Amino acid sequence: MPTTQAAALDLQVYRKLNRRLLPFLACLYVIAYIDRVNIGFAKLTMAEQLGFSDSIYGLGAGIFFIGYFLFEIPSNLILHRVGAKIWIARIMIVWGLLAAAMVFVSTPMQFYILRFLLGVGEAGFFPGIILYLTYWYPAPRRAKATATFMASVALAGVIGSPLSGFIMTYLDGVSTLTGWQWLFLIEAVPAIILGIIVAFWLENGPEQARWLTSDERNWLNSQLTAESLNKEQTGHIICFSKALCNSKLWLLSFTYFSIVMGFYGISFWLPQIVNTLVHQNLMLTGLLSAIPYAIAAIGMVVVGHLSDKNNERRWHIVSSALAGCLGLLISAIYNDTLLLALFGLSLASLGILSALSIFWSLPTAFLSGTAAAGGLALINAFGNLAGYLSPVLVAWIKTQTGDFTSALYMLATWLIVAAAIVLIKFRTL
Repeated sequence: MPTTQAAALDLQVYRKLNRRLLPFLACLYVIAYIDRVNIGFAKLTMAEQLGFSDSIYGLGAGIFFIGYFLFEIPSNLILHRVGAKIWIARIMIVWGLLAAAMVFVSTPMQFYILRFLLGVGEAGFFPGIILYLTYWYPAPRRAKATATFMASVALAGVIGSPLSGFIMTYLDGVSTLTGWQWLFLIEAVPAIILGIIVAFWLENGPEQARWLTSDERNWLNSQLTAESLNKEQTGHIICFSKALCNSKLWLLSFTYFSIVMGFYGISFWLPQIVNTLVHQNLMLTGLLSAIPYAIAAIGMVVVGHLSDKNNERRWHIVSSALAGCLGLLISAIYNDTLLLALFGLSLASLGILSALSIFWSLPTAFLSGTAAAGGLALINAFGNLAGYLSPVLVAWIKTQTGDFTSALYMLATWLIVAAAIVLIKFRTL
């Protein structure tokens, strides 16, 4: 095929993929993330009404990730076997029902149980999507695709923060339900609806994609096959049991854990930090909490594009993690000044989310097949234990010191650890 014709076909195929897959997958993750962290907004009134201390809240917020951890790897291996269409639909419908059930919480034990079950229900969703992208995008295009998908985390903050503030302000007391009950109910419904749509919209791979022409399918399959052959020749790990014996997998798991410590520290406690600065105004809290996410949504796609353009991962991850660290330090030092604290939290969100999106190009650089399915799930499961530890530690430090300053210093330290591991141990990826 002539070079100009091949370039035109290449551009045409990936434009179609970007239009068909990325907006829909991003929409799914927006809903997933909102349902996962809306507990941060619910706490603003839920804790007082139910008599929950910061420690109860921190444990309940974090115990989600214990269920997530236990069922992550089996879930992703099942997805690899039965296909994304059925399994992602199942995940979304189940977690939507469990998220709605939070309306009935009245005791700490009910809170813990439902948060644990929500983690079980959502297990496998994120690494499943990361794995699914490898079925469509070869490595040179994957960082930008992953960053675009993960920008939905930031978009969820942009949408979810004002929406949560609005629901809790204006629906409180409607039909005998409190604002936080309406919050859980309204934000759970889209997951159930989208779970049904997934079964009709997603294809398990390019071979079933009727929205591609035969020439486009053949072109895409040739690109993916060439990459697969190259992986075999360059010693990619195919078997999950062999991946478990590879030190890179465990180093990446700890690196991801370190970045996620900062990520969930912000995700769960950002509304509390902002709410303190604006003197308990729920609507204003929702609007201001959207600012760090809006900045991150734009910035992380730009960083992902630059990473793909330069075919460089290591320094992009390191610089992003250190930017996140600097942002946390600024927000800690100027925690009593709204504009400077918001600037710091915005920089932290941008850096952390950029590091997370590019990070996923590292494990797929040496894992394939069931090793990729199981390995991605293991990294995500182990890393997301930080989702349990981070809010619990932040709650404990805040209880001991009376504010968030020391907790933000602690989160910044973890980002330095992540940057150091990538800088020292992953010089060739």
